[in-house]
Amino acid sequence: MNRLMIAGTGSGCGKTTIVCALLQALVDRGIKTASFKCGPDYIDPMFHRKVIGTESYNLDSFFCDENTLRYLLHRGAGEISVIEGVMGFYDGLNGKGSSFEVSQVADTPVVIVINARGMSESLGAVIKGFLTYIQPNKIVGFIFNRLAESREGAAEKLCKELGTEYLGRFPADEEFALESRHLGLVTAAEVSGLREKLKRLADAAEKYIRIDRLIELANSPELVFSEPDIKRRHKVRIGLSADEAFCFFYPENGDMLERMGAEIVYFSPLRDERLPEDIDGLILCGGYPELYAQKLSENASMLESIRWDVNSGLPCIAECGGFMYLHNEFEGMDGIFCKGAGVINGRAFKTAKLKNFGYSVITANADNILCKKGESFPVHEFHYFDSDCCGDGFIARKPGKSGERKCVIANNSLWAGFPHLYFYSNPQIAENFLLTCERFKENG
Repeated sequence: MNRLMIAGTGSGCGKTTIVCALLQALVDRGIKTASFKCGPDYIDPMFHRKVIGTESYNLDSFFCDENTLRYLLHRGAGEISVIEGVMGFYDGLNGKGSSFEVSQVADTPVVIVINARGMSESLGAVIKGFLTYIQPNKIVGFIFNRLAESREGAAEKLCKELGTEYLGRFPADEEFALESRHLGLVTAAEVSGLREKLKRLADAAEKYIRIDRLIELANSPELVFSEPDIKRRHKVRIGLSADEAFCFFYPENGDMLERMGAEIVYFSPLRDERLPEDIDGLILCGGYPELYAQKLSENASMLESIRWDVNSGLPCIAECGGFMYLHNEFEGMDGIFCKGAGVINGRAFKTAKLKNFGYSVITANADNILCKKGESFPVHEFHYFDSDCCGDGFIARKPGKSGERKCVIANNSLWAGFPHLYFYSNPQIAENFLLTCERFKENG
């Protein structure tokens, strides 16, 4: 199984640009290419999907045990699998969730991207630091982003002296940059001229990156794992929000629901008049409702459909942006409050900085749609919004830190809050959701 991780020295070093360039170049060569993203990321995989035309999956060693992570990598693999790292290579939460940990668990060779702008001899210190900070590691070489042609020979010499490989460079050209916004990169669907940009990226990869050598280095041992025990036994229809406003959903979550027997019915809160017919459950995922607040608010028939069905007991999971949408009102990026579905009697509003960012473990204060009182599972948050009605169904604690906070509105038919769920971290929460949907279907 050929696989390779492209990691970086830190966020913003250019690894997503280089990964997209490499993926497009591999696809253009006719190689069946798969892609993965370390950590709880939605946006980078959207770029990967746009490039390769198939799903891109997450690999998260905070959410998943080692066996599950290897299984997910094997399940989504291609002729070559490219794994994009998260943040800096060694960055994680008390050692968990880092690209380094994923590379160790997945026994995967690693190439580190360095933003070389403004450095000369200091590149040697960065190279040596990453090679020696934790040993053993899987680092096999380096790619230098924003490196001038005149410095290429010096960078290659430094790599040779330090016992590693120079695997190419990327020029300092703004046409290769991918646009950003408050939650990171803009989504692939929003990049103007994306196909042309990807073509230029692939051409640059062929010119500046040693792709043939990367393919050789990707040769890796077969993964050893056991398949999770997931049974197909729930015949229900689940409505899932899917448009520009609601696009943050792990494909692995949908995969698990389908493997358990659910049929997923996609719909658009932006454009459809009402929820799909004959659904037995509803998932309102995260995304960017704040960018489309007025249009969502003007779709009164959809708001009424959601309010009526959820208040009538339709089992519903609403994460982050979906949670905001269920409020009486939620604030758009223009500062104007717009009408929401009115399921939650409160307002969601902008804040000046990230709120409760990162991983947490949440514990139920009472029995609810996903679990029993006292049961816990991991979640992740990434949002600049808050609510005056965050709920008290769970207690959230950040691993390794003191303090706790209440979160999530949770009862026998609704789970709504800012945290994002990952079903492979605890398949029982998906099972419990579908069991609730089955009871709703039977009781009509």
